[in-house]
Amino acid sequence: MTKISAVITGTGSYIPNVKVPNSDFASHNFLQPDGTPYPHTNEELSIKFKEITGIAERRYAEPQQDASDLAIEAAKIAVEDAGIDPETLDLIIVGSNFGDVKTGTIQTDFLPSIASRVKHGLKIKNPACVAFDVIFGCPGWLQGLIIADTYIKAGQAKKCLIIGAETLSRVLDPHERDSMIYSDGAGACVLEAKENNGESGILSWSVRTDTLDEAYYLFLGKSNNPDADPKVRYIKMFGRKIYEYAISNVPAAMKDALDKSGVNIADVKKVFIHQANEKMDEAMIKRFYRLYKHPEPENEMPMSIHLLGNSSVGTIPTLFDLVKKGNCEKHELNKGDVILFASVGAGMNINAAVYRV
Repeated sequence: MTKISAVITGTGSYIPNVKVPNSDFASHNFLQPDGTPYPHTNEELSIKFKEITGIAERRYAEPQQDASDLAIEAAKIAVEDAGIDPETLDLIIVGSNFGDVKTGTIQTDFLPSIASRVKHGLKIKNPACVAFDVIFGCPGWLQGLIIADTYIKAGQAKKCLIIGAETLSRVLDPHERDSMIYSDGAGACVLEAKENNGESGILSWSVRTDTLDEAYYLFLGKSNNPDADPKVRYIKMFGRKIYEYAISNVPAAMKDALDKSGVNIADVKKVFIHQANEKMDEAMIKRFYRLYKHPEPENEMPMSIHLLGNSSVGTIPTLFDLVKKGNCEKHELNKGDVILFASVGAGMNINAAVYRV
């Protein structure tokens, strides 16, 4: 019996044009959560920030662009790369946290869903092409990929478009130093059902949600500026708790996914991990290989965070697109390579997936 696999046949990404280097934050009035100034200059904060996160620059969308606009552009590239007619798509799944947020506002807009806006932007007439959003924190794009894999394996879809898009620059507290982490962007892929007996495609995956103590590690809260309107809320996080949660649990999810695939750890060529924080990503990778008592290989983890920042659901599909198309220095993919995707974010949610190119 021929085995059906879910294979990525096209990728695309949209990286906004507005470059925002760390030096642009020199004049910001950063305040601690209690509203008091930091005992350090912005220059000192910036130096320490770069040492920890690895971020030197990030991208913001143009004022007239919404997350759905970025998603549409990434989707167009992915569909063209796959060489398919958009009318043949069965599913459009979009991961985001805030939907569309107009410049100058702090109001999320999911009416209609971002996926519906993408379908509209692609001018797809086919009513059987079902479009919906996934709200799963930063792992949203990867969760969309897992959902699409499930549809394909169940024989309910043949062609799926999965997108991660975000404009986090619209929900930042300008008085919060963590605001330097976030950025805007979108990445997409086309996932198709292929009869290839497992020669390529999604091999396995693992997902978990922890909410007992972890549900509000990321949340919306008031500005650090005590004079700001208390009714306006911004993205906030307990960074230390997220770090400890991630390095304790993401490696185990990665191992669970890899064990399910039957692939030997020595055969993993690349790990595409959510670009959240360079030090945290490095710590998770080290712990992952330590679980197998296997030495960490060199050059196995592509990184885009240095120049693109953390665009949440957009980081992994954007990074994968860059590497796949030879636009990430020192990294490439070849047919037969086994790679691992992994992400962690608001929920708290974790997922990981094993894929053979």
